[in-house]
Amino acid sequence: MTEGNRLLEEMNDRSREVFRRVVESYLETGEPVGSRTLTRSLSEKVSAATIRNVMQDLEYLGLLDSPHVSAGRVPTQVGLRMFVDGLLEVRDLDTSDRMALEATTTQGGDDMGGLLDRVGAALSGVTHGASLVLTPKHEAPVKHIEFVSLGHDRALVVLVFGDGHVENRLFRPPAGQTPSSMREAANFLNALIEGKTLSELRGEISRQIATRRREIDTLAAELIETGMAAWEKDADNSARLIVRGTSNLLGQEGEAEELDRIRSLFDDLERKRDIAEFLQLAETGDGVRIFIGSENKLFSLSGSSLVVSPYMNADRKIIGAVGVIGPTRLNYGRIVPIVDYTAQLVGRLIAERS
Repeated sequence: MTEGNRLLEEMNDRSREVFRRVVESYLETGEPVGSRTLTRSLSEKVSAATIRNVMQDLEYLGLLDSPHVSAGRVPTQVGLRMFVDGLLEVRDLDTSDRMALEATTTQGGDDMGGLLDRVGAALSGVTHGASLVLTPKHEAPVKHIEFVSLGHDRALVVLVFGDGHVENRLFRPPAGQTPSSMREAANFLNALIEGKTLSELRGEISRQIATRRREIDTLAAELIETGMAAWEKDADNSARLIVRGTSNLLGQEGEAEELDRIRSLFDDLERKRDIAEFLQLAETGDGVRIFIGSENKLFSLSGSSLVVSPYMNADRKIIGAVGVIGPTRLNYGRIVPIVDYTAQLVGRLIAERS
């Protein structure tokens, strides 16, 4: 039993209801909740003085906080976690939200990147937060590799996959490259492909270059290593993380401290950092996970909350994740089923196209 569950078990009915009402009101309005406000909503008719005593006890337990002298109370991060774990009532997915998400799948174009971008936009639209979609790596077998010179200091490595998908990366080739060395490098790689995926090919390339140094020109070997390193770096970078709806986080004016928090979050999202950790957050748990404030190691400096869920391919392997990020005052009961359904929707779309 967690500490939060233990506290809930030890609370009497009045304390539990006061705590739940404070958190629910705060999540709805963002404002501190006073004792007089609670006297009008509690099922038990008690005085404001009695409620104040209960709220003081909850503050002593670290579940509530008073942001200003004589103001009402707001839940602490510990209090929010206890509420989410023990008292949160998750709503059914609204029909309108489901239809808005599904509408993205009926729009033109079969490009998976464009489809996931539309899903991310719809997710931010229905949640009024910032959406995050970690797209899967392309793991179809490679059919053909080509190097294309764009000048003395620029080149393109082009990969054609067995399913018809084509990707390219711009990189700076080693000095002295010639059309001959580029052809040799491409021929060397194409002889190794044999239906391998890009992940499988990376290790094979290193081994083959090490054992066949005498068979391949030095310039071609350098081109292969540089070109594939550029591809690997770019394939794993932040371009795989689609961020939509950051403007939703500025929907209401706040105090200077709140604006600083949002600016810090914007900086994190702009850099799109630690996307590997974003996937790890989803992989370490089953279904939707909620990270509140400093529990969220990706955006802990901004004190934001993250609701995230993995999605799977047809083989039930986790290949990406979707999530919503925003202030700790998220409507968790509504957002959790939306994120859960979005993850299932994305997984179904990918399975249908695999």
